[in-house]
Amino acid sequence: MSQTITPELRRWLQEQAAAGYSRQSVLEALLKAGWQPALAATALASEWDTHQRDPASEVAAASPPPSQRLPDLDLSRSPRQIDAGDRWVDVIATLAKPRVVVLGQLLSAEECDALVAAARPRLARSLTVQTQTGGEELNPDRTSEGMFFRRGETELIARIEARIARLVNWPVDHGEGMQVLHYGTGAQYKPHYDYFDPAQPGTASILRRGGQRVATLVMYLSEPARGGGTTFPDAGLEVAPVRGNAVFFSYDRPHPATGTLHGGAPVVDGEKWVATKWLRERVFE
Repeated sequence: MSQTITPELRRWLQEQAAAGYSRQSVLEALLKAGWQPALAATALASEWDTHQRDPASEVAAASPPPSQRLPDLDLSRSPRQIDAGDRWVDVIATLAKPRVVVLGQLLSAEECDALVAAARPRLARSLTVQTQTGGEELNPDRTSEGMFFRRGETELIARIEARIARLVNWPVDHGEGMQVLHYGTGAQYKPHYDYFDPAQPGTASILRRGGQRVATLVMYLSEPARGGGTTFPDAGLEVAPVRGNAVFFSYDRPHPATGTLHGGAPVVDGEKWVATKWLRERVFE
């Protein structure tokens, strides 16, 4: 029986392409259904390239343009350590997309202990930014306790902020106040983005204080026995919470195309303390 490329076959191929199936899987389905290899290849060549969707390209095309400049570390010569002014910081691992840098010994053990001691009396259930209104709210996805230090509030805070500014080449006054978080056993922060969603009505009022967030630095102040890593689901990466170490990541636009979906995995055994620094486009008031 002769086989021809019918309108029905063309329509079926278009539907498979639109649904995101791979070219190879569709070819295998045609061959399994009894189509001649040469005809199946011809049908794919005439229909597939025209109609197949490329999800990554669509996401990139729909995303806003990137920022002109971002906080970043100077890794141009692949250094093992970076001079952060008052301390040498180890470069443990880097990732290009998303832009992630794992850092070692950003904080001393004494600094970690001092941050925990200063934060502990001021802890309260952590809130998240409410982009519908520009305010804050309790979020069931975030089960930690936290507090904020004002920028430069103490000599310790000012010293660490200056170190961070030198490390990532970004002015101190472009940073929000440092937040310290405590996660007990079972506590977590489910995957989320740190930038403010431009589509939400409350975002405009948030951006007046310093523009978008463009980078995040998470510093580990303690080590749970198990669990509590910082996860990047889109990159298949998990950073272990090692005391004194940190993970830096930046996002050049407020869009999932940055690949910066991340979360705090549940603490399985013990407790986790972290300090987070968010960096803005402009001076944060």
